[in-house]
Amino acid sequence: MFKARPVLLAAALCLAPLSAFAHPHVFVDATLNIVAGSDGTVKELRNTWRFDEVFSSSVLMDFDKNGDLKLDASELKAIANTIRTSLGDYGYFTFLTDNGADIKATKPQVFNADYRDNRLIVFFITKPAKPIKIKGHLSFGVHDPTLYTAIDFKNDSDISETGDAFKACKRKIVRPNPDEVIKQNQGMLTEAFFNDPTGTDYGKLFAVRLELQCG
Repeated sequence: MFKARPVLLAAALCLAPLSAFAHPHVFVDATLNIVAGSDGTVKELRNTWRFDEVFSSSVLMDFDKNGDLKLDASELKAIANTIRTSLGDYGYFTFLTDNGADIKATKPQVFNADYRDNRLIVFFITKPAKPIKIKGHLSFGVHDPTLYTAIDFKNDSDISETGDAFKACKRKIVRPNPDEVIKQNQGMLTEAFFNDPTGTDYGKLFAVRLELQCG
C-alpha cells in the first residue's frame, strides 16, 4: 500500500504484482463518512483505517528510528506522508460514481497516522475532483483494486452520510457475495487476473459500498 521497507513494505504497500497477491495480505477495519456541503454537493469523505496487528508491527519495526518500540510524532508523520504519496497511484482507494460517471478523489490535504493498542490507524480526508450534486444515484466505496488489502466495513453504520442534503436520500449498503460475483463474472475473472490483477479494477465487484438514491 505504501513505499517503505525494501522487502515487506515495498511489496505490501506498493501493491507489487506477485502470484500470491490474489488474496488479501493486509487487513483493515474501516469507517467512511460522506459529508454534504451547504451548497448541496458532496463536500468531503472522511476515512479512518485500522490495520491488523501483524502488519502494524511491521510498520513499527520500519519507522521506529530510535528503537524505543514506540512511534513518536515525527515517525507517525513519516508514515502518513509515505502512505499518502503511494496511495495516489490508486486513487486513495476511494471510488465515487455520480449517476454512473466515475469521479476521481483529490489528494488528501489532511492525512494523519496514530498507533494505538498495537494497531496502526490512519485518518484522511478526500474530496471529489469535481462537484457531485446530491441528486440521483450516487455510490461511494473504498477498496484496493489489486485485492492485496482487504478493507472491511464491519457494520452498515461504518459507512455514513452527514448533512441536510442527504435527508432526501434513500440509502443502501451493498455487500456483494463473493461466490455470486465470481459466478456472474467468470469471463473476466480468469486465472491470469488472479495471478496478476494489476491494471484492472475488478476488486470493485467485491467491495462494500454505499448507494444513495436522492431526490
